[in-house]
Amino acid sequence: MIQRFFKRRSNGSQAEMAFIDHLEELRWHILRSLVAILVLAVVIFYYHGWFFANIIAGPINPDFISYRAFCKLAEWTHVQSLCMDPVNVDMQSTTFGGQFLGTFTIAFIGGFIVAFPYIFWEFWKFVKPALKESELKNTGSAIFWVSFFFFMGAAFGYFVLGPFTFNFLAGFQISDLPMMTTRPTLNDYLNNLCNIVLGCGLAFELPIFAYVFTRMGLITPKFLKEKRRYAIVIILILAAFITPSPDWISQTLVFIPLMLLYEIGVLVSKRAARELEEKDKELWS
Repeated sequence: MIQRFFKRRSNGSQAEMAFIDHLEELRWHILRSLVAILVLAVVIFYYHGWFFANIIAGPINPDFISYRAFCKLAEWTHVQSLCMDPVNVDMQSTTFGGQFLGTFTIAFIGGFIVAFPYIFWEFWKFVKPALKESELKNTGSAIFWVSFFFFMGAAFGYFVLGPFTFNFLAGFQISDLPMMTTRPTLNDYLNNLCNIVLGCGLAFELPIFAYVFTRMGLITPKFLKEKRRYAIVIILILAAFITPSPDWISQTLVFIPLMLLYEIGVLVSKRAARELEEKDKELWS
């Protein structure tokens, strides 16, 4: 399969490329992506104080915009559980280098998220020569849509799921006895935040996966419709995996958009299947 991919990638105006030439070109795409992440990471590291106070600590900040928005939504819908009482979270670092190393984590994860469109663009530049002209049809906006769904998912995880998750986990008490206090470490908070933001970002690529897999012939719209009930179970499991907290509100907040994305994926799959049918008609006409 890899050899066939490289062979197709060598066709066209380019001269036949050896296997090592493809790896060399791939290496440069990866290096340029790493440089982009590194440059952005340096900028974030330089402004790490502002970045942590205004972005990283947002979901646990009592003045975070999402808390005010949810309270207004609760007042409008009369669902009081949407209005969460802000919790005060006192984080700690249990090692001397904890905060310093945590700053590196923030810088590189932040650099990856900001550079995501460029990283995918480098990936697309490497893959594009292997695609036929008919396969490249309607892919002119691929970078936009992949980036759009990724950032939409990341924003959902940051502004919606994050506050619910951290509010629940920080306020949960195993007992009424005053001997237990939730005091997470910086590393614990960063891991949870990254899992939520990146997990939602990838999960929101569901329509993209549906389009690609349909064009590859791996799935069909009929298959997606018939397996909808199984998809519901899988999405529920995925929602439970993405949300660190076990409360039903957080998991429902993840399930609803993912289910909507699945239905969008069915529509996208129909379009991809229609494109394949038109392609077959052109070949046989």
